[in-house]
Amino acid sequence: MTRLPLAMYADGFAEALATIRGRPLRALLAGLAMAAAVATTAIVQTALNGLARSAREASARAFGSDAFVIAKFAAGNLSRRELALKIERNPDITRGDVRFLERVADSRLLYAATTQRTADVSAGGRTFENATVNGTQAALVEIRDVGLARGRFFSTAEELNATQVAVVGRAVADALFPAADPLGGTVRVGNRAFRIVGILQLQGTTGGLSFDRYVWMPVMAFERTFGAPATLQVFARAADAADTGAAEDRARTAMRARRHLGPGAADTFDVITPEASRTFVSAITERLGAAGPPISLMALLAAIVVVTNTTLVSVTQRMREIGIRRAIGAGRARILVETLAESTIIAVGGGLAGIAAAAVVVAAASGRAGIPLVLEWPAMAGGLVAAGLSGILAGWYPAHRAVSLDVIAALRQDL
Repeated sequence: MTRLPLAMYADGFAEALATIRGRPLRALLAGLAMAAAVATTAIVQTALNGLARSAREASARAFGSDAFVIAKFAAGNLSRRELALKIERNPDITRGDVRFLERVADSRLLYAATTQRTADVSAGGRTFENATVNGTQAALVEIRDVGLARGRFFSTAEELNATQVAVVGRAVADALFPAADPLGGTVRVGNRAFRIVGILQLQGTTGGLSFDRYVWMPVMAFERTFGAPATLQVFARAADAADTGAAEDRARTAMRARRHLGPGAADTFDVITPEASRTFVSAITERLGAAGPPISLMALLAAIVVVTNTTLVSVTQRMREIGIRRAIGAGRARILVETLAESTIIAVGGGLAGIAAAAVVVAAASGRAGIPLVLEWPAMAGGLVAAGLSGILAGWYPAHRAVSLDVIAALRQDL
């Protein structure tokens, strides 16, 4: 009675398992090589996904969904020469430019001039080093979400009077007021005292940039503390979100009028839109993603070589056994299935161990890397599929050698 192919496969896998159990150390070493390759593949893919996610989140937090930014220049994908030309050609954006934009906005556009620098912030004998201090206008909270958790943002009156008030991030608040309520407390920035009127919600770190280190203050108070900045950035948004495209055009037209640019003359400023930011982020993630396949391929090739060598040694040591089985009627297909099953079991077992190791590494690194790391199921499934295919590929040459051996020569081999 002819046995079903399924039964032949089951017998082949059973024989492969018996062979592996007979020489566990050799199989373990080959499995470790595959585990290292799969773990490397999964970790690299997870890290690249985390970097891409981090870049998208940083862009969303920096701009908001409907806001755009008017700046002296935007680096973007410019070459060094192009960037140098823009820096030389484009004038600084001043408070006069911002006042002109506000005057012609006619309530259809909201503007908030912003500048930024790092500085130490202190309170009660404690110092928070290198906080990100931002000077801006009260309208910023109507343009983008700054993540206010408690208290309030400063008012237009406080902005115009250069009142020394501040809104601080959670990291700053927790470091300077570990056992007290920071709201209403006083911090010193640049040797000036600022009263805390608002606390930001915990926002975490994105792409190495901590949004919890922020300190916001009125732009005029910022200028009195640090001096007038060389140039400003201007956050802007249409009063009606549906009018965003036209708002960008009006802002560009207003800036061109302010700088007396005639028809056909190039802009002497840049308008950074959410779409441009997303395009730039996509370009970064594509470049980062291009590094993943070569790294994974090299790791898998090294593991394939090890598994191939292990399976080949197994076939060589079992040559007489294979010859006897062939002589009493075992077909080539059965020997082929057994050999491929042996290499595949080793590879898939190593792949499972690699996924487990990658999960441990990702969990340990997630809180320390500064980017969100999550080992997702596509990366795990892809690692296991790669391990299985690598096992088949690794076992192909040893299997071909096993089914091609001369039965008579095999029977003459010593035990």
